[in-house]
Amino acid sequence: MSIVKVIEVMSNSTKSWEDATQNAVLHAAKTIHQIKSVWIKEQSAVVLNNTITEYRVTAHISFEIEQAHAVV
Repeated sequence: MSIVKVIEVMSNSTKSWEDATQNAVLHAAKTIHQIKSVWIKEQSAVVLNNTITEYRVTAHISFEIEQAHAVV
């Protein structure tokens, strides 16, 4: 049996929402193992002089909880 935990993170990029999503996964993977999926809850952007300067996402990242094995 596996247990999956979901965390919410925010990330950004100057390139695209896809890049912001990839950044979220890459940064989460530095401390979280066995990431299984990412779901984008929200997308937004910063606009300056009629140009998008920053893409932002709020993402839910799910990962499997590592279970300790009991010694019998």
